[in-house]
Amino acid sequence: MTGTTITLHTAAAEALVAQLPTPVPLRAVPVDAVTAQARRSTASSAVVTSFVGSLSADTALLLADMDQVAAAAGTDSPLVSVVDVLRPALEAATSVLGAGVLGDSRLESADALFADHSTVVFDLTAAGETVGWFAVRLREDGTVGLVSSSAPASSASSAAPLGAGNLGRINNVEMALTVEIGRTRMSVRDVLGLEPGAVVELDRSAGAPADVLLNGRLIAHGEVVVVDQDYAIRITRILDVADGVA
Repeated sequence: MTGTTITLHTAAAEALVAQLPTPVPLRAVPVDAVTAQARRSTASSAVVTSFVGSLSADTALLLADMDQVAAAAGTDSPLVSVVDVLRPALEAATSVLGAGVLGDSRLESADALFADHSTVVFDLTAAGETVGWFAVRLREDGTVGLVSSSAPASSASSAAPLGAGNLGRINNVEMALTVEIGRTRMSVRDVLGLEPGAVVELDRSAGAPADVLLNGRLIAHGEVVVVDQDYAIRITRILDVADGVA
């Protein structure tokens, strides 16, 4: 069997809808240029962000019923916003572009992005009804080859380094380095119910190494130490690049 080649735009849209917190699963349907221009009137307030990496992109996400997302987010609290709720879906969409940095998400007009002829616009549909829109503009024209599971392992490994040589262009981009001693998953209701004195149990035993994350990607393990009254991390293990990306 031969590998299936799909555009990065479509791969991004499919990854996005898989992570959207909607009551029913959505489908991402690409629209033609004329229809895309007609969608500009809906783009007055969208969640937009930019991705910088071996491939860079600008994205915008808008759901017709933002109030429903806002209600689920509990926007009366400063802890969680609509942007926070939708960011994981945008992270999933841009993850198909490879290594890079996803900038801050913000709620603003995406009219200019929708107006650009190089932008690909998708209708997000449920039961044949359009309930949202996703726009993505790549800074480079790219496609990705997806090798089927029955393809020889050598084919997959030869495709993996695609674009890696371009990383030199972002050597000076600052990235967030985070040390994580553990994590847990909580419902929005439980998060909003936190108060001083509450104890949150993490998925990490006492004494276990801390994770070192570069822009959210695991790159190393280490132990927390104190240096001149400040916390620091002593690196104990550097992970393989492939492990960190996975």
